[in-house]
Amino acid sequence: MSDIELGLPEYDAIVSALYDASLDSRRWGEALEQFRVLFQANYSTLILRSPEEGNLGMMIAVGVEGGDKVTYLPYGHSMTPFANQPADKVFLVQDLMTEAEWRRTAYYQHWCEPVDVFHVMGADISTPDSGKLRFRLTRAESAPRFSDLDRSRCEALLPHLRRALHIHNLLDRSESLGSLYSQAIGRLSVGTIVLDDSGRVLEQNLIARELLEASDGLKLVGGRLEASYPSDNRELQSLIRNAFVRQRPGGGDALMAASAMSVSRPSGQVSLGVVVEPVPSQEWAEGKGQPSVLVYIRDATGKSLASTAAAKQLFNLTPAETALAMELANGLSLEEAAEALNIRRNTARAHLRSIFSKTGVRRQTELVRIMLNSVAALSRKQ
Repeated sequence: MSDIELGLPEYDAIVSALYDASLDSRRWGEALEQFRVLFQANYSTLILRSPEEGNLGMMIAVGVEGGDKVTYLPYGHSMTPFANQPADKVFLVQDLMTEAEWRRTAYYQHWCEPVDVFHVMGADISTPDSGKLRFRLTRAESAPRFSDLDRSRCEALLPHLRRALHIHNLLDRSESLGSLYSQAIGRLSVGTIVLDDSGRVLEQNLIARELLEASDGLKLVGGRLEASYPSDNRELQSLIRNAFVRQRPGGGDALMAASAMSVSRPSGQVSLGVVVEPVPSQEWAEGKGQPSVLVYIRDATGKSLASTAAAKQLFNLTPAETALAMELANGLSLEEAAEALNIRRNTARAHLRSIFSKTGVRRQTELVRIMLNSVAALSRKQ
C-alpha cells in the first residue's frame, strides 16, 4: 500500500465497489466513479465489445457531469491508436507516441478533442471466454499527465477489475441460460414452483401462477402450497418433506418414496400431475430462504403453447392447415375444430388430408402426438 501511496480505506472502497458491481450490473457506475475520482479523471470508461462488420460495439462510461451515472453508448471505433495492446498491461499515450503524433491522429481530432480528452491511461483486460475488455481513464489537456504513480496504482487495481469482470460474465451467462430454460419449460406448459427450506413459495412461473389462481386442485395458503382435498394434501406434504430430507447434505437416498402424484380437481377435470424434487445444495450454501424444493405441475387439459409459425415451418403447412392442426392438438375433435375456425366440415376434412400427407401420419391421434412432441412447443410463441 505504501508503494502506491494509497490508504487502506481508499483501497477497500474501490475494491469493494468492483466486487459489488460484479454481482449487480447496476453498481458499475459506482465502481467506475471510484476510479474516476481516485485518478482525477474526467472520464472512466469500459469498452465491453469492439465493433465488428455491420455491428457496433458497446461502451459504458461515467464522466464529470454525470457523476456515478452510467452512460451506455455505441462504440464504433475499430481503428484507434491503442489497438493490439498487450493484455493486462497498463499503458499511457506517451508510451506509444509523441504528443505531436497524438495530436495528428484522426481518432484524437474527431473523437477526443471535442470532449476535452487529451491524456489517456488504459489497459486491455483479458477475461476467459469473453475476449478483451478495454478500460480507459482520461484527463483534459489542462490537467497534468498521468504519472508513474498513477500507473502503479492502476496496475495494483487491475487484477481486481479483471476478476470482477470475469465474475460478472459468469453470473450474467448463468442467469441468461436459467431464464432461457425457464421460458422453455413454460412453453411446454409445465408449471414450476420453488419452495424455500420452510416450505414457503419463493418463485413460480406464469403457468403455475395461473393454476394456483384457479384454486382447482392446488392453492396457496399462507404462502405455502396445498392441495384442495385433505387426502391429496397429506400426500403432497409428505413428498415435500421427503424432498427436504434428500436435499440436505448426506440425505441421499434416505427416503426413496415416490416423488410424483396425481392431484384431484374439484372441477372434475383431469387430475393435475405433480412431481416434487429437491434442489441440490452444498453445506456452505445453506441458509434461510434458500431454494430447497422444486415442484413441477402439468395440466393435461391445458392448451398447447406451441408457436403456430414454427409448426407451419416444420411441416410446410398453409396458414389454414396450421390453424386446424393447432386446434386438434388442443384436444378438439375435427367437428369442434371446424366450428371454432368457422369453416365447413368438408373443408376441415380436406385440410386434414393435406396435413396427413405433409406430416406422414395416417390417424388424427398420431397428428396430435407429433404436434405436441415437436420442437414447435419450444419456439417463441407469436
